[in-house]
Amino acid sequence: MNRIVREHYPVEKLPEDLREGLPAGRKVTVTLEEEGVDEEGLSERLAAILANPRPMTIDQARALAGNRSTSTEEAVTRIRSLRDEWDQ
Repeated sequence: MNRIVREHYPVEKLPEDLREGLPAGRKVTVTLEEEGVDEEGLSERLAAILANPRPMTIDQARALAGNRSTSTEEAVTRIRSLRDEWDQ
Protein backbone atom coordinates (compact mmCIF):
# COMPACT_ATOMS: atom_id res chain seq x y z
CA MET A 1 0.00 0.00 0.00
CA ASN A 2 1.27 3.45 -0.82
CA ARG A 3 1.21 5.69 2.21
CA ILE A 4 2.65 9.16 2.76
CA VAL A 5 2.78 10.72 6.24
CA ARG A 6 3.78 14.31 6.95
CA GLU A 7 4.02 15.28 10.60
CA HIS A 8 4.08 18.86 11.92
CA TYR A 9 2.63 20.15 8.63
CA PRO A 10 1.52 23.82 8.76
CA VAL A 11 -2.23 24.29 8.42
CA GLU A 12 -1.56 27.25 6.09
CA LYS A 13 -0.07 24.91 3.47
CA LEU A 14 -3.15 22.68 3.31
CA PRO A 15 -5.63 23.08 0.45
CA GLU A 16 -8.51 25.37 1.36
CA ASP A 17 -11.07 22.57 1.73
CA LEU A 18 -8.83 20.76 4.24
CA ARG A 19 -8.07 23.94 6.23
CA GLU A 20 -11.74 24.46 7.01
CA GLY A 21 -12.31 24.42 10.76
CA LEU A 22 -8.61 24.33 11.69
CA PRO A 23 -7.03 27.29 13.45
CA ALA A 24 -4.24 29.10 11.59
CA GLY A 25 -0.74 28.76 12.97
CA ARG A 26 -1.24 25.16 14.08
CA LYS A 27 0.56 22.05 12.88
CA VAL A 28 -1.15 18.84 11.81
CA THR A 29 -0.25 15.33 10.72
CA VAL A 30 -1.34 14.53 7.18
CA THR A 31 -1.67 10.90 6.06
CA LEU A 32 -2.37 9.96 2.45
CA GLU A 33 -3.25 6.39 1.52
CA GLU A 34 -3.94 4.94 -1.88
CA GLU A 35 -7.45 3.57 -2.22
CA GLY A 36 -8.37 0.26 -3.79
CA VAL A 37 -5.36 -1.73 -2.56
CA ASP A 38 -6.33 -5.06 -0.95
CA GLU A 39 -3.19 -5.64 1.07
CA GLU A 40 -4.96 -7.87 3.61
CA GLY A 41 -6.21 -10.20 0.87
CA LEU A 42 -2.74 -10.32 -0.64
CA SER A 43 -1.19 -11.20 2.72
CA GLU A 44 -3.67 -14.05 3.21
CA ARG A 45 -2.93 -15.47 -0.25
CA LEU A 46 0.82 -15.28 0.31
CA ALA A 47 0.49 -16.92 3.74
CA ALA A 48 -1.48 -19.78 2.15
CA ILE A 49 1.19 -20.24 -0.51
CA LEU A 50 3.98 -20.31 2.08
CA ALA A 51 2.06 -22.72 4.31
CA ASN A 52 1.57 -25.22 1.47
CA PRO A 53 4.53 -24.89 -0.90
CA ARG A 54 4.32 -26.83 -4.14
CA PRO A 55 6.07 -26.61 -7.49
CA MET A 56 4.40 -24.19 -9.88
CA THR A 57 5.15 -22.33 -13.07
CA ILE A 58 5.94 -18.63 -13.21
CA ASP A 59 2.53 -17.98 -14.75
CA GLN A 60 0.81 -19.80 -11.87
CA ALA A 61 2.82 -17.81 -9.31
CA ARG A 62 1.94 -14.54 -11.03
CA ALA A 63 -1.75 -15.47 -11.06
CA LEU A 64 -1.66 -16.19 -7.32
CA ALA A 65 0.17 -12.97 -6.47
CA GLY A 66 -2.16 -10.84 -8.57
CA ASN A 67 -1.38 -7.72 -10.55
CA ARG A 68 1.67 -5.99 -9.13
CA SER A 69 1.70 -3.27 -11.82
CA THR A 70 5.39 -3.87 -12.50
CA SER A 71 6.45 -4.94 -15.94
CA THR A 72 9.05 -7.63 -16.44
CA GLU A 73 11.43 -5.01 -17.81
CA GLU A 74 11.02 -2.84 -14.69
CA ALA A 75 11.65 -5.81 -12.42
CA VAL A 76 14.77 -6.84 -14.35
CA THR A 77 16.09 -3.27 -14.25
CA ARG A 78 15.56 -3.06 -10.46
CA ILE A 79 17.23 -6.41 -9.84
CA ARG A 80 20.20 -5.54 -12.04
CA SER A 81 20.69 -2.19 -10.32
CA LEU A 82 20.61 -3.87 -6.90
CA ARG A 83 23.05 -6.54 -8.06
CA ASP A 84 25.36 -4.01 -9.72
CA GLU A 85 25.59 -1.72 -6.68
CA TRP A 86 27.69 -4.43 -5.00
CA ASP A 87 30.17 -4.43 -7.90
CA GLN A 88 31.13 -0.79 -7.42
